[in-house]
Amino acid sequence: MAAQTLKLSVGGMTCGNCSRSVERKLSATPGVTKATVDLVNACATVEYDPEVVRPDALATVVRQLGFEVPA
Repeated sequence: MAAQTLKLSVGGMTCGNCSRSVERKLSATPGVTKATVDLVNACATVEYDPEVVRPDALATVVRQLGFEVPA
């Protein structure tokens, strides 16, 4: 199946280290082919394989780092 793209709002990021942490953690998640985080707009864009990982699991990854993702 083709990769899908998900845009997540990410609250609580205050600096470049925050956004890099989120980007690294999402990129390391199995099924994710690309993750970019925009600190200014407080969002993450994730390309992923829906057969490997679900959007709610990606949101959980971000929450485990201590950041907020609206339901």
